[in-house]
Formats: sequence, structure tokens, C-alpha cells
Amino acid sequence: MSWNIAPESISLVILAIIWVYSRKGSHIPTLKNRMFQGCLMVTFSAMFTNIASTVMLYHYDAIPLWMTWTMTTIYFILTPLMGLVYFLYSISVIYSEETARNKIMGYGLIPGILYFILILLNPFTKNIFYINAAYGYVRGSLIDVTYVVFYAYCAASIVTALMNRRKIEPKIYRILSTFPVLAVLVIIVQQIYPDIILSGSAATCAMLIIYLHLQNKQISMDYLTNVPNRQELLNMLSLTLNRHPEAQFTLVVVSLREFRQINNVCGQRIGDEFLKAVCGFLCSLGKDGSVYRFNGDEFAILFTEESDDSIRKYVTSILKRMEQPWTVGNYQFNLSAVIGIIRHKDVDDTLEHIINAIEYAVYQAKTGKKGQVCYCDEEVLRKLRRRQQIMQILKEKLNDKSFEMYYQPIYSIESGTFNYAESLMRMNDTPIGPVYPSEFIPIAEETGMIIDITYVVLDKVCAFVNGLMAEHIPIRAVHVNFPAVQFTQPDLGEKVMEIIQKNDTPPSAIKIEFTEGTLAEKPQAVTDFAAEMEKHGIEMGLDDFGTGYSNFAMVINIPFGTIKLDKSLVWAMIGNRISALGVKNIVRTFKELGMTVVAEGVETEEQRQMVVDSQVDQIQGFYYARPMPEEEFKAFLKHSSGQIQKQFI
Repeated sequence: MSWNIAPESISLVILAIIWVYSRKGSHIPTLKNRMFQGCLMVTFSAMFTNIASTVMLYHYDAIPLWMTWTMTTIYFILTPLMGLVYFLYSISVIYSEETARNKIMGYGLIPGILYFILILLNPFTKNIFYINAAYGYVRGSLIDVTYVVFYAYCAASIVTALMNRRKIEPKIYRILSTFPVLAVLVIIVQQIYPDIILSGSAATCAMLIIYLHLQNKQISMDYLTNVPNRQELLNMLSLTLNRHPEAQFTLVVVSLREFRQINNVCGQRIGDEFLKAVCGFLCSLGKDGSVYRFNGDEFAILFTEESDDSIRKYVTSILKRMEQPWTVGNYQFNLSAVIGIIRHKDVDDTLEHIINAIEYAVYQAKTGKKGQVCYCDEEVLRKLRRRQQIMQILKEKLNDKSFEMYYQPIYSIESGTFNYAESLMRMNDTPIGPVYPSEFIPIAEETGMIIDITYVVLDKVCAFVNGLMAEHIPIRAVHVNFPAVQFTQPDLGEKVMEIIQKNDTPPSAIKIEFTEGTLAEKPQAVTDFAAEMEKHGIEMGLDDFGTGYSNFAMVINIPFGTIKLDKSLVWAMIGNRISALGVKNIVRTFKELGMTVVAEGVETEEQRQMVVDSQVDQIQGFYYARPMPEEEFKAFLKHSSGQIQKQFI
């Protein structure tokens, strides 16, 4: 009998190339990675023994029979069991829970063990094959068992993928359910044409699909810096925490500051070269494989065995290097960086906790409150835990729209009435006690929740205004604060009008406020939105004027009717004739432009008299009233309205 081993020889070369390149991929000793290497080793060995056995069978009369028997037996052991290692690889990808995974693998080994025993008995039973000096290679009566075993394991791989298709990513599901089918089809072709050996081709096709989509080094390596990427770091930390929760390690993250400016000045290509230079420097300080690309301009260094002194020297070397300029081609820049450090000691630490902690440490370092380096100590962890608690509270209150609304009356000097108010959100009733706006507003802004919170606040204000009108309590308008990020929403105008119209609230009863910082950051978006709101009769107001973000030229080009003088301007007037004169001139200018001027932060009689003398229109501050809950605010308006009526009786 003759065989064509050309496809097998070509497949062996391709498989060798895959094996070489796979060594450059992920080095994390996960079961998945170990099983992939096992698949390569078994497949390569099966193909090699297949070729060697075929050559020996061609020359069985010149080669000792025991050698040919041995090589052919090894081939028959390995080839069908390629299906077994593919099945085990699929299980390692699909199942993360160790107990379930080990149980399925244990059952999966049983057919393979039985087949292995059958092959070991073959020299005596000759049921699979036999070789003699007279006829050479002869097939046995149970030769089809080799195909059945391979088909069974491929079928098991497909069935397992189908059963778990909702638990795994669609991409992984497609791969795990495709490569066994392809392998089966190739083997069927070989059965139809038994003189062409295609088992190696089937295996190589399967391995190529797995390598390209599940084991490719591009999945675990950063394409730019050629160091492991963030996901590879997460995988390494997860493996360490699961296998050795008691093991101590230190994670350091180096974050470059204002790196975007380099891209803006030099272009992204030069910016990438600077990133590669920084990464190369970090790699030169430590052992291979310890540096990861954590984010765009952030790198993580994982220390698993180094002493505290070694880590301190590493950090010191980074800081010293950052004091010197970096040169790429004809460009030279001074790069600044902040560093976050966390030491894993607690066996109960989770991956999420560690990543949140290191990111918070970097954030703290960026604020400058902790210096250039922030070590995630107990104080930082306490702040992080509180921050996470507040985030959870914000999420819950946003889901059920249970924010408390307070209102601070605004006094109109000319009429002596409180016909305006500012809406303020509060969180007094929480599991951790009262949380003040100075703490929860920045967190809401950082997480992006402030956008939906603002819509909820607007909805609550509309409902409250409707209630006041229904009870004939005089109110002309309530101010609602919009954060800067709100103006990034493409459908902001539509959303605002949808909420107001849904509540059937008069648009003129709502005033939308934004800060100077918002105006400086998004002048065009604010201008367009203000113009759109003006068409609907909604007035806009500028809050905190005087904090230094805007100027007259910017302000007068935007259609809004109210200017709120920041309390810093009001307080600066006391005892300072020049400041008082400056504020008076500001007030006069805005009033001549037809704007209503409100003085914020008025707390004393002296301050009240100063702003009255400056000809402001309205006053807001503790001098008249603090922010108060809805019912208390209603009572305040009723009382103040009654007092006004008595004056005219």
C-alpha cells in the first residue's frame, strides 16, 4: 500500500512556525495556555511519528520490525488523542470554575484511557493493525475505532460549546464550535481517499484557527511598545490571586501628565516614539516581562519578588529620569509623571479592588494632594472605600429617583419678594449618613452619572413648580444647575424640552444655570443651547461670575438674562474700596446690557448693604434664608407672601 505524505510534511512545517510564534505570546501559566502548548506538542509529535512511521513502512524489509512497530504504535496513540487535547483545551477556555472544569476533564479522559489500553494490547490482539515481514502493514478489524475516538472528542467539543454559548463571548463560541467541524471534514476526506494522509492537515487547520483568534500574541501584547497589555496584567493578577492569595506583590503605575500636548504639537507618530522611549526605559530598570501598557499614557510594573528597597530605587530612578528631557529625532520635551503604588497583603483582596485602588492612587497623585507619588495606604484605601460607597448610593438613588431637593430663596430688592429660588440636590438619608454636595458632585461628574442626575433634578423641579402653582404660591422661576459635561449631549435641547413639556410646566418657570468654567470650556455648545432655549422662553443664567474663567467679551455674546456674582466678589468688597468700586462697575455694565444681576453668598448686614449700594437686582445667601426642603420652602414662601400683603393693607 502506498501513501501520499506531502500534505503531512507541509503541515508539519506550518505547525512548527505556529509553535515558534506562539512562544512569543502570553507567558501566564494559565491552564488555557498550558493546554494550548500541550495541543501543539501532541499534534507535532503525532505528525512527526506519522511521517516517520510511513517512511518505515515503505522500507519495512530494511528496518527492524520492532522499530517500525514502536513508531507506528506511537502514531496510533497520538493521532486520535489529538481530539482529546483539543477537547481539553475547549474545556479550559469555557470553564473558569475549577471544580466543574476538573470534573468534566476527568470524565473526558475515560474514552482516551480506554483507547490507550486498546493500543497497548494491539501487539497481542492485532485488532488495530499489524506488521509482518511478508506483507508489511495490514489494517486490523477495529481500525475504525481510531476515527471514532477522534470524531467523539470533536463532537464533545462542539456540544460543550453549544451548551455554554450564552456564557462565553460570541467570538470564542464561533471558534470553539468551528475548528472541530473543520477537523472532522478533513478526516472524512481522508477516509474517502485513504492513500492521502490528511490527519496532520486537519490538526494544523485547527491549531491555526485557535492560534490566530485565541492565542495570538497580539491578544496579549501591546502593538506599539511590544510589552504585555492591560488584559495580560489583569490575567496575571487574577491567576496570582486565585492560586496564591497569600503571596505579596507590589503594583506600580506610572502615568505621564499632559502627554496629549505632545501629540497635538508633534503629531501622533512622534508621540508614539516618546511612549516607546519611556517604555524602553522602564523595561531597562527591571526584569523582563514586568512592564505592562496599562492605558494610553500609563505603564504598570509588577513586582513579585523584589524587596521594598529595590522598589524604592526603581521609583527613584523613574523620578530622576523624568527631571531630564526626552529626545526623539529633532524633538525634545520634558515629560512629567505621577506614580501610584499599591502593595497586596490582604488574602481577601479582589482583582477589582486592586485595580480600583491603583487607579485611585494615580488619581490622587494627579491632584497633587499626595505629591508626585501616592502610596495606597490605609488612608487612601479608606477614601477609596468611601468613594465607592458614594458611587453605589448615587447609582441607587438615580435608579429610583430618590434624591432630596432643597431650595434656597432669592430676594428681589425692588419688589421685596422671594419670587425666585435655586434648586439644590441633597443626600442626607444614606447608609453612611449625610453626604454633602462638595463630596458627591465631583464623584457624579467623574463617573458621568451627573448627566442623568441633572435630568432627574429638572424633572423634580418641574413637578415642584407645578405643585406651587396649583396651591397658588407665588413663584416666577426656579434655577437649575447644568454641569459642563451636560453640554456634550447632542440631544440636550430635545431632552430638556421633553421633560418640561411632559410635566406641562411653563418654560418661563425654569432658569438653566451654568458656571464660568462651563462657558470657558464649551463656549459654542453653550451659545447654541442658549439660543435654542431662548426660542422656547427659557432663560439662561451664568453662575459664579468672578471665579476667573470668563471675560466680558465672552459673556456678552451669549443670550442669557441672569448673572450671579460669585461670593468671592461679594466678600472682597468688605473693607476694600477698590474691590467695591470694581464690583459696582461690573454690575452697572451688566445691567446696561439688560441682564439681571444676583449677588451670591450674602451672609451679613454689611455685605447686604454693600451689594444693595452696588445696585444689584437680587440677593441670595444665608442672610435671608438657607437652602430648605420642599415643605419648609413652601411654608417660607407662604409666610413671606403674607408679610408682603400685610404691608399693602
